[in-house]
Amino acid sequence: MSLVTWLTYALPHRALSSAARALAYSDTPRLKAWLIDTVTRRFGVDLSEAAQPDPASYPTFNSFFTRALKPGARMADPDPDALLMPADGRISQCGAIEGDRIFQAKGQSFTTGELLGDDEAARAFEGGTFATVYLSPKDYHRVHMPWGGRLRETVHVPGRLFSVGPAAVQRVPRLFARNERLVCHFDTDFGPMAVVMVGALLVSGVETVWSGEEIPAYGRVVTVKDYRGEAIQLERFEEMARFNYGSTVVVLLPPGVATLAPGLAAETAVRLGQRLATRAA
Repeated sequence: MSLVTWLTYALPHRALSSAARALAYSDTPRLKAWLIDTVTRRFGVDLSEAAQPDPASYPTFNSFFTRALKPGARMADPDPDALLMPADGRISQCGAIEGDRIFQAKGQSFTTGELLGDDEAARAFEGGTFATVYLSPKDYHRVHMPWGGRLRETVHVPGRLFSVGPAAVQRVPRLFARNERLVCHFDTDFGPMAVVMVGALLVSGVETVWSGEEIPAYGRVVTVKDYRGEAIQLERFEEMARFNYGSTVVVLLPPGVATLAPGLAAETAVRLGQRLATRAA
């Protein structure tokens, strides 16, 4: 086992993430300015796309990191049959769900039941389609709807907070099914759709548009929230959630619903709103 891999297992994930959160929410002017400047320069953040391009205008590092974009900076694919990419980033993996198994990396996979924390809900996606999108620190960190749907329930699944960078994805078995995550189940006109917000080391904050902050607090048991009676309907391309820092979002579709867009493969750079898949006729 390499030193990096050993550290990935040995580090106190939640303690480090809690410390990073305190820094991200600090309004100390010098600290905030240093964090924003460091990330902007190191990762090449394009602030010209931001609704507020002046870095000094953000009260905290977190407000900078979860910044909104200018109107028109991202557009939805105009084809009404196009399911949309939920976020900026890179494809980690995408393709068919082989039985109940989702491909992670060479020699690594996990089951739909492990990811969703619910074997019964997972059956609807067996033989379906998945896409895993990795958001780097430079990316826009709000997640939007691939397709219109009505929120049925969320499932907060407790877990570790491993890094979700490419090296960790190669080395840590079942990584996305082990990290703390928020599973969002939607009912659509083609059936169920799951959008999974996966936390990570220093990247453990998840907020939704319907309930605000979901992670932290970090969970010790699986927590299900039922929204069937609340008529929460989100349209295609509408914002649904955001990460505090960066992470990974996984979209699951049932079988026979859609065909992935040509050219999508591991390490493909993607942008919010581009075609993820085409709805089957």
